[in-house]
Amino acid sequence: MGQTRYWLSFDLGLRGNYDELYEWLDGLDAKECGETVATFRSDRTREELARELASLLGPERKTRLYLINLKQGGKFIVGKRKAAPWAGYSPEPVEAEEEK
Repeated sequence: MGQTRYWLSFDLGLRGNYDELYEWLDGLDAKECGETVATFRSDRTREELARELASLLGPERKTRLYLINLKQGGKFIVGKRKAAPWAGYSPEPVEAEEEK
């Protein structure tokens, strides 16, 4: 089986174990795609990568990892979605009133 391209978005919080994650990413020759996004190729499945990362980073409650590949799409493998910082910025649509 060939290697799959993955993108990993990570948020480990202020006290997260970035050194461990960076070492893991470096070992995969991952490329930077923004401050907290990396891409890499691997012959491991998403489930295998999820178990490996969960074991590596431990149960820190603020850790969030979102893993994406083209065949399966994206999924939180550690943590969960939270409210977006941009929520509420879009103006509510105003319906035009007709004068009588």
